[in-house]
Amino acid sequence: MTQEFVDALSVDPFAVMNTIGLVAFALVGATKAIREEFDLFGVTVVGLATAFAGGMTRDLLVNRIPLALSTPTEIALGLLGVGLAVGVSAVLESADTHPVTQLSDAIGLAAFTTTGAIVATQAGIPAFGVVAIATINAVGGGAVADILLDRSPFILLDDFYASCAVLGGSAYWMIVAVGGATGTAAAVCAAMVVGTRIAALIYGWSLPTAQVLGLTRE
Repeated sequence: MTQEFVDALSVDPFAVMNTIGLVAFALVGATKAIREEFDLFGVTVVGLATAFAGGMTRDLLVNRIPLALSTPTEIALGLLGVGLAVGVSAVLESADTHPVTQLSDAIGLAAFTTTGAIVATQAGIPAFGVVAIATINAVGGGAVADILLDRSPFILLDDFYASCAVLGGSAYWMIVAVGGATGTAAAVCAAMVVGTRIAALIYGWSLPTAQVLGLTRE
């Protein structure tokens, strides 16, 4: 199974990761909107925003037309994720925090970190830019979804989430920098993000706040 995935990545790593990310993040965003009792239009909007906002920002940063505006396939994949969210929410209690959804979120985070790194590298952007665009691609949709849900973007709080994308984007750049194949770099990047995110959920990892570090006055 692992070898088949790596072989697929060697053919077109961007297409594989982009497809996975769109479906996974649309599912995650839509389940959050369902939990907040949005109507079906609102659920669809939040789901698609989660799936597309990061990638659209990525494309604008590298000066190209966002893929979401270029092909109906992108929208179809996002709608598939929304449909899956409706089905999952009908079967599972608290679907937005269920392990199935959390795993989908980790997979989407990994996929979009990888697509961001691929696009930035192909655009000839230096190391910092590759990591930055990979991270923006990965967490931008979630941040927009949280704003639509009228809450502070959790990537700005103490959860170990965006840090996973930073690690994955860095791994991608380092492998490509030493001459590694794009498919190999994509596989390592995705594995790094999924692994660290799942570990953070299992072990309760989080970044310290200023209060914990004693940098603020009582």
